[in-house]
Amino acid sequence: MQPQTLLKTAIGLALLVGLIVLVERVIGWAALLAPWRTLPAIPLAAAIILVFFTYGLRALRVHDYFRDDTCGRFATVLRLSLQHNLLNNLLPARSGELSFPLLMSHHFTIPPLRSVPALLWFRLLDLHTLLAFGLLVTSDALLGPGWAWALTLAWMLLPWLGFHMIAPRLARWQPPQGRLGVLLHQAAQALPLNAPLFWRSWLWTLLSWGIKLAVFAWILGLFARMDAVAAWVGVIAGDLTSVLPVHGVAGAGTFEAGVVAALLPFGVDAKTALQAAVNLHLFILGSTLLAGLLSLALPARRQSGDGE
Repeated sequence: MQPQTLLKTAIGLALLVGLIVLVERVIGWAALLAPWRTLPAIPLAAAIILVFFTYGLRALRVHDYFRDDTCGRFATVLRLSLQHNLLNNLLPARSGELSFPLLMSHHFTIPPLRSVPALLWFRLLDLHTLLAFGLLVTSDALLGPGWAWALTLAWMLLPWLGFHMIAPRLARWQPPQGRLGVLLHQAAQALPLNAPLFWRSWLWTLLSWGIKLAVFAWILGLFARMDAVAAWVGVIAGDLTSVLPVHGVAGAGTFEAGVVAALLPFGVDAKTALQAAVNLHLFILGSTLLAGLLSLALPARRQSGDGE
């Protein structure tokens, strides 16, 4: 293992241990977990089902993007997507992302030159959509609904403008001769170069993030009194910590820090914000683990003739 990876892993473990110690000293784990006993069972079950539904939408994005390769095998795509999500949430330093090209190659014989550019496109869409929701709720609170919708609409136009500028050029691009040119051409062709694919991948992204953020904001509000804007800003800030170069194991520590930092300006005290952030994180990890376990019941067969 490289020294840089070892350092990031060590920092991730230190953040996890630090969070465990901090919670015990400031709140106490027994007190922090106590509210779970009084949560209404039916709404909580509905929240879990909705989170699972967003997992299905993310799998549908992959299935639709690679439709020629995955046609008739959505269950296998769902298994792949759930396991990728599990590894991505649990492994340090975003190393879980490596599982996506590996799983795509294993289940569908799709080479990394096609799956990695697609994954980068998905992550760009995820980040853009997350920032769009953040811009909408924060500018609404600071500037009013008129400015909020205008700014968000302008932000939402950026991917479409980028597609119109880049996609036609990539479609006509003549790569240099040689093996490198062939590889670059294959990678470029893995990007969404036609409008229908662009719109569909964006639609699945918007739907999945909209539902997921709404559920997470509701869960956060169960553990601390706050208005809807504060809850949305809190969950968005927590999710944005995943782009940091270093974060805790399973996001522990950095996720909570993002949520707490976002809630403090809304008048939520640090102790209450920390309790709500940790419990939200436990809900997310619990849903991820449960979905990962359920994925084992889904088919994993490879294409006929692949020896499985």
